[in-house]
Amino acid sequence: MLATLVREPFSNKQWIFEPKLDGIRCLAFRRGPQISLFSRNQLRLDNEFSEIPRPLLQQSLDNFILDGEVVAIDRGVSSFSRLQKRKQSNVPVFYYIFDLLYLNGFDLTQMELRYRKELLQHVFLFRDPLRLTEHHEASGERFFRQACRKGWEGIIAKRAASLYLPKRSLDWQKIKCENEQEFVIVGYTEPTGQRVGIGALLLGVYDRNKCRYAGKVGTGFDTQMLNELKRKLSRIERETAACETLSLREKGVHWVEPKLVAQIAFTEWTGAGKLRHPRFLGLRFDKPARSVVMEKPHGNKTARPRRA
Repeated sequence: MLATLVREPFSNKQWIFEPKLDGIRCLAFRRGPQISLFSRNQLRLDNEFSEIPRPLLQQSLDNFILDGEVVAIDRGVSSFSRLQKRKQSNVPVFYYIFDLLYLNGFDLTQMELRYRKELLQHVFLFRDPLRLTEHHEASGERFFRQACRKGWEGIIAKRAASLYLPKRSLDWQKIKCENEQEFVIVGYTEPTGQRVGIGALLLGVYDRNKCRYAGKVGTGFDTQMLNELKRKLSRIERETAACETLSLREKGVHWVEPKLVAQIAFTEWTGAGKLRHPRFLGLRFDKPARSVVMEKPHGNKTARPRRA
């Protein structure tokens, strides 16, 4: 189940509010002695996060399906950038669990969220790296202000009576403190001065199955990432741009196949549909390039909950 982006926080007694974690969405399946971890697009994550299966096998329950987010913590806040460093150093991860979909022969997806959460809290033992995703009730606006002050990505609002649906829904809504989303890498520029690897990444999004140029990002990289990006992108270079109506006047441009996906933070979209003040956070392996579109806040006011 996926959340719909909305513009403003709200308060409502019929809703609960969770922190929006900046990591990798992860579904955990246990069938007897076997644990399987999957990303939102069904990629296996067992080898990526090898420390998570063991504590799941130590639970007294033999069959279950969990939904949650694997994150790395930096100064008390989940950090996708820190999660990216896991391949180069021993970065610990935590599995924040927020939903229980199946338990010992019973499909729970048609049970209200409030009861799924209550059951999750009472039947599972939460010890690191397993953590229960705590939530607040009713006071979404205050929780949102707290989240932004602490440097979180934002919050997730969920209708307490919602069922679990395998699609994007207005029953789950995400409200962001800072704009952040995925972009397809369509090219890169040559480095200048003391820079190594690449100069900047050229980014795109899909619109009606056509790639549209969205701007470039040149900050947020360390030397190791610059060199890694150079190696990855050099292998998928192409002669022409994959994006249509590309209004770019840059020297030393290399076009690449639109296969790699980057997570980017930015202040806003310009009127021309380009990013303002973008910052590179890391590469994503859990989302296919073709699924990357411009995220637009839902504007249908009738779909928004009324304030308490």
